[in-house]
Amino acid sequence: MAPSSTLIAKLKVQLKLSISRLRMVQQKDTAIAKQQRRAMAQLLEQGKDGLARIRVENIIRSDLITELHEILELYCELLLARAGLLEPSSQPPGTPKDYCDPGLEEAVKSLIYAAPKTDVKELHMVRVLLAEKFGKEFTLAATENSDGKVAERVVERLRVEPPSSKLVDSWLSTIAEAYGVEWPRKPKRTADNEDEDEDEDDENASGGQKVPALEAPLRAEALSKATPPTDLGPRSPVSVMPPSPTTDNISPRVKFPGPPQLKPGAKVKKAEAGGKAANGDKSDGPGGKIPDANELARRFAQLKR
Repeated sequence: MAPSSTLIAKLKVQLKLSISRLRMVQQKDTAIAKQQRRAMAQLLEQGKDGLARIRVENIIRSDLITELHEILELYCELLLARAGLLEPSSQPPGTPKDYCDPGLEEAVKSLIYAAPKTDVKELHMVRVLLAEKFGKEFTLAATENSDGKVAERVVERLRVEPPSSKLVDSWLSTIAEAYGVEWPRKPKRTADNEDEDEDEDDENASGGQKVPALEAPLRAEALSKATPPTDLGPRSPVSVMPPSPTTDNISPRVKFPGPPQLKPGAKVKKAEAGGKAANGDKSDGPGGKIPDANELARRFAQLKR
């Protein structure tokens, strides 16, 4: 029989290996479970409910095993963290060989109970080392769970029994909701039933009375009588803001630039003067200068006198 110190050292190594192996198995099982759920959703979408109910039991079992691996991983970490309590020096004097600290008893017995029912070889080695540490009677009691010290969560996930129909329906409903599949399928409705439902909805919305469709003609008539706003139509893309009044210019106005004013040159002025001299002043008539309106009004007033 190996010394206790050597046995605890080997147990630590196997606990570390078990933790790594359990994590790898969980990742692998999770990836496989995703594929199985996707295939299950396709079966539900195709209406193969009978086949889906049979295959979903395999998914339920796989998920229970994954949860079991998570629990066993936690127990391995607990034993690794409290490995000092397994040393003989930490135990009270006069204790028997199969003495186990109460803080470790559940983890130790759960590992001994569940290890043979898993495919993780590292857990099998942990069970062998724990059996060598605590003796045959302790191992037998943990294997049969005669004292009820094994965790109930471990016992439930290792129980071999078919799932209930309620659990199967719950899993199928969860998978269908996750992948957007309508399950359970609703019966197909005829056109007459849809028309009756629409009529009932209209009656419920109007307090039991059907509302005549008069709203659209009333709106059209109101729009025809409305006066259009004055700002409709095309607008100039250029807008000029009037200047603000100042003390020098009380009522300012915007002045737009007009066409350029061309001044006649010297040659043009000379030509125009020569033309007037040759033709004479056209403003004078044959009887002299033509009177304007003011002059005519003055003369007419003098004649009245």
